Amino acid sequence: MLNFVLCDDNINALNRFSKMLNLVFVNNDLDGHISLATPNANEVLSFIQNNNVDVVILDIDLQTSMSGIDLAQQIRNVNKKIYIIFATAHLEYLILAYKCKTFDYLTKPISLNNLESTILRLFNDVYSDTPNSSFIKINNRNTIINANSVCYIEKDNTKLIFKSDNADYSVYSSFNKIQPTLPSNFIRCHKSYIVNIHNIESINETTIHFDKTNKLKCYIGQTYRKKFLEVFNNDNRFNTDLNDT
Repeated sequence: MLNFVLCDDNINALNRFSKMLNLVFVNNDLDGHISLATPNANEVLSFIQNNNVDVVILDIDLQTSMSGIDLAQQIRNVNKKIYIIFATAHLEYLILAYKCKTFDYLTKPISLNNLESTILRLFNDVYSDTPNSSFIKINNRNTIINANSVCYIEKDNTKLIFKSDNADYSVYSSFNKIQPTLPSNFIRCHKSYIVNIHNIESINETTIHFDKTNKLKCYIGQTYRKKFLEVFNNDNRFNTDLNDT
């Protein structure tokens, strides 16, 4: 899922835009969610610092002490990977907007067609079918999840279960089909598991743990052990005394 934050100092415009964006999600079967819609720039910054946000859509002229450009620059200081889209009736600001590595801009008054075109391009850009993408498309319904949040993928008969730090996602698929689309830090460690080595908390002889309570865990299979340990040790995030057998 892609989490969106909207910011516009005009409450009526903000509400209309929220309804239009939700309509784009529904009409195109997109896995998007508006996590926050607010006229307050400081609330946007605070929310981004404490929550997972993928896309921010800003009005350039916020009519406050902090302009949309200022806010975008501060967002970039917090998270360089967030997609930023500007909404504006002031085209003279666009050169400044692109200095903030803007994905696109929407000219006010915003039409549903223009909004839909931009959002569809954004979803296509987020999932690029490359192994180094920060997102994983897990089915044909544009369900996209942040790869960094996934601890491991479990094979359960004809299903794959993506175990993330805040939810589980199931899809009918296979390791052979999904593995070529995964980032390079996803490694097969067992016939039933692919693991995100960046989220490992600790490992022992046969078990991989993803939190300090040891509740979230998967296993190392003998067939995959050598390759897994090579990649794990080369990642330089941990020191391990596990020896290949």
